[in-house]
Amino acid sequence: MMNQKAVVVFSGGQDSTTCLFWALERFDEVIAVTFDYGQKNKLEIECAAKIAKELGVEHHILDMGLLNQLAPNALTREDIPVEAGKDGALPSTFVEGRNHLFFSFAAVLAKGKGCHHIVVGVSQTDFSGYPDCRNDFVKSLNVTLNLAMDYAFEFHTPLMWIDKEQTWALADSMGKLDYVRENTLTCYEGVKGDGCGKCPSCVLRKQGLERYLSHKKQPEEKEVSQ
Repeated sequence: MMNQKAVVVFSGGQDSTTCLFWALERFDEVIAVTFDYGQKNKLEIECAAKIAKELGVEHHILDMGLLNQLAPNALTREDIPVEAGKDGALPSTFVEGRNHLFFSFAAVLAKGKGCHHIVVGVSQTDFSGYPDCRNDFVKSLNVTLNLAMDYAFEFHTPLMWIDKEQTWALADSMGKLDYVRENTLTCYEGVKGDGCGKCPSCVLRKQGLERYLSHKKQPEEKEVSQ
């Protein structure tokens, strides 16, 4: 049987770390790739490297600094505040073309490494309106890359149709909830673990965790009372 190898697009955050564990359960060999696009929180890259090392996963960090020149945003520029989108506009944290470029470069790495599978942590359920997190985009790019590189890639999106509560549930089903909670960095302010608790990313993460823990606790309480 052919060795099944996968590349995981890996930021060191909750979603991509959950996807990394998901991939480790399903593929014979897993490679993680992180992109340095000039993000203010360099701790994000350090966090990804630390997790990959702890899990014994081959890890690559690719320079994507050009993206910062082309697409000014709150994640890379000190003079742009983190703000929610107003009047239907995208949040200031949206990086134009980011996933398009990241997934394409991940595919170049994957082909060079003999990997046919690419795992990405995008979600159309909790996606803040980002167009490059939509299922149609991923499916379309998958076809385009197969044609462009004459190679049979298969993109996997384990989180596409689930929200943050269900993402925590997925991590817990693999026995990794505490690890993901304590070791990942999702916060826009660069605070690891539960984060600053105030930025949009932390609020979304916290709300999902609280809902999951609340729903998980309820059946246990019923069981005890019976």
